[in-house]
Formats: sequence, structure tokens, C-alpha cells
Amino acid sequence: MSSPLVVMKFGGSSVANADRIRRVARRIARERANGSRLVVVVSAMGDTTDELLALAAAITDDPDPRELDVLLATGEHQSATLVSMALHSIGTPAISLTGPQAGITTDGTYGKARIAGIDPRRVDAELAQGKVVIVAGFQGRSVRRLEHLEDAPGASDVHAAEITTLGRGGSDTTAVALAAQLKADRCQIFTDVKGIYTADPRLVPDARQLPVIGYEEMMELAHQGAQVMNVRAVELGWVNDVVIEVLSSFEDAPGTEIKEDPFVEQRNKVRGLAHDRNVAKVTLVAVPDQPGVARRVFDPLAASGITIDMIVQNVSHGGATDLSFTIPRVELAKAKRILEPLVRELDARELTTDSSVAKVSIVGAGIQNAPGYAARMFGTLADNDINIEMISTSEIRITTIIAEDRVEDAVRALHATFALEVPEAAETAAG
Repeated sequence: MSSPLVVMKFGGSSVANADRIRRVARRIARERANGSRLVVVVSAMGDTTDELLALAAAITDDPDPRELDVLLATGEHQSATLVSMALHSIGTPAISLTGPQAGITTDGTYGKARIAGIDPRRVDAELAQGKVVIVAGFQGRSVRRLEHLEDAPGASDVHAAEITTLGRGGSDTTAVALAAQLKADRCQIFTDVKGIYTADPRLVPDARQLPVIGYEEMMELAHQGAQVMNVRAVELGWVNDVVIEVLSSFEDAPGTEIKEDPFVEQRNKVRGLAHDRNVAKVTLVAVPDQPGVARRVFDPLAASGITIDMIVQNVSHGGATDLSFTIPRVELAKAKRILEPLVRELDARELTTDSSVAKVSIVGAGIQNAPGYAARMFGTLADNDINIEMISTSEIRITTIIAEDRVEDAVRALHATFALEVPEAAETAAG
């Protein structure tokens, strides 16, 4: 019987400096000494990615996407090599691999690439040699035709490997994709918290750690602002039936398992709260209420890679209506450049924006099918004099847009309303 294969992923805070890298190396060495074969995925050290982005911004307001991906990928290269060196120093055989060296291929979209496939042969070969394989997360390789070289002598059909990055949280995606491809026995995500909580413990001191959460609920929490896990990583785990364990890098304590939850019908429908401050509200006032207007608004935004979240269109009056939607706050300046000339073309009254809003959501399987949850949520916000600007719902979520300066009040009040601090055994007994 072969030794168990474990994929371990360490985030930026876990490898933020030399001391933490040595601590991670000791943890890896202990796991290997227990008989496991290990593939370790690492993020860039601490705030390295943000620092590299700031350096690029200091050079130019509009960095070339290809060059930016090549630059950002170096952060993970640095971490992988240092973790490998730390393992060598304590007598543990290891090798660092870039994403491309580990066989990870992508669709070629700079900055937001999706994993297209993984060729596991190099990783398998290194594991067979008894090494811990350290993989630089957040990146892969695309093979694209270099059309700008087609006219060069002897280069009529030139193809080249290009570095691409997977977007924020992409190292989680790397780890889960490798676990799926390698058929790992465990996939562990080490971070600076002990697991998944009912709310952000920095806002809600009595937030409770969840021992288990379902894939769908975790995806929704992540999408609505919970930053512990990447949405695409959870999606990959769900599709490939990879159980993901979220653990603390800094203490040996039970974590949270993300997997199919067999007891979903036996507990409080509200599983957790998420909030997101990276939100801006955009309103086109008095646009013509006629076919094709929404397409003219959203097509150019999509072409520029701007993600639309909530959309509300008011009832038409006099042949005109207001169209409101939310986007990431960091995309607001780009969206305004696109929409300002369009407002004039559509003969709309004006474009208004508000970057002082935030999103608060309650998440849980079956919320839509159980009466009273929306009323309790809205009643709680009203009792705390918190105005709701927009509402959106799904099968497992109710989301509101509120003023950003009321986020903490809203999250704490809702956490109490839905008794999320109550241990699950008490929940079941009460039910």
C-alpha cells in the first residue's frame, strides 16, 4: 500500500518572513516523517504581490498585462525556493517548481487565467524520488501563437509558452486542482485563522468556528466577501469531490472541512454571514425603457472585464427608468470612463455613483424554502436604523447593500438574530 499523498497550501501570512518559513518547513518535515508524500503549494510572502503591483503602478498607470503577470509570478517563485531551501537545511529532500514546471496549463487570460489542465508527470517523478515538491501557486503556462512575429523570417508559425496568473486567491485554486489531478488523500489549506467562522471574528468576537460546511454554502460565502477561501478553489473541490480542510498555520488545532454536508437539513438554515466593502453602486438615471438598452450598458463593461453583481431596474415612468447595479469598488474609475459617453448617447438624465456602500449577506442552504428569514433580516436592520439600498436573493443567500459605515453594526446584529453563536448540538436540540 502506497503512502498517503497530501497537498498542503500555505498562504502569504504563513511564509511572510524567514522565521515563519522555517516554522512551515518544520511542519512539512513532521508530516513527511509520519509517512506522507507531500506536494506543497505556496503563496507569495506577506504583502509581496501588493508591493509588486505598487512598483508597477509607480512605473506606469497602464502596465502591459503580459509583463505584469511575469512580474507577479516572481513572488511565488521566491516563496517556493525559500521553503525548499529551509527543508534542505533540516535534512528533508525537496525541490521547488514553478507552476509551468509542475505541468499547470491555463487558458491564457492574463491576470485572471483559468486552469486548463495539469500534466502530473514531473510532480509524480519528483515524488517517486522521495522529495517534497514545492509548487509556486497562482500561476501556470499558456501556449499561444505569437501573431506579431508571423512576418519575421522563418517565423511563420511561432508558438511560445507564456506565464499567466490566476487572480487573487489563485494559490488555493492551484492546490485544489493539484489535489484533484493527483488524486490526493487530503487537501489542506493553511491560513492565519483556525477555519471557517459564522462571521468575521474581527467584527464579531463570539463568531463560532464551523467543523463542517458544504461546498455550495462556502462558495456563496466566499463570493459575498468571506476571504478565507477562493471561490474557484471551492468550485473545483465540489466538481472533483475533493475534501478541503482549512487549518491554522500557527497552532495545531482542529480546522473546518469543506465537503458535502449530510446534516444540512437538521440545523439552523443560516450558516454564516459575509460582508464586502469592495463595492460601488452605479445608477443610470432616467434611461429609455426600451429593448436593447441593458445590452448597450453591460456589453462594454463585460468586454473590459468588469464584474457586475447586483442589478435593480425600477418601474418605468414616462418611458424612462433608473438602472442600478454594483461593481467592485476598484473598478469604479474604469466603469465611469466607459459609461459617461454612453449616458449621453442614450439621452439618459445622469450617471451617479456611490463608493460608500457595502454588501452584507446571510448564507445557508434552504433559506429560500424556509419562511421568515428575509423578514427577520430586514427587521433586524430596521430595528438598528440601517437603511437597505438594494436587495438580491438566491436559493441559499439574501444580500443587502447598506452604508459602509454601518457594516459592523449590521453583522453583529444579524449574528445575534440568527443565534449563530449557539453550538450546533444546541441548534439541533432546539430544532
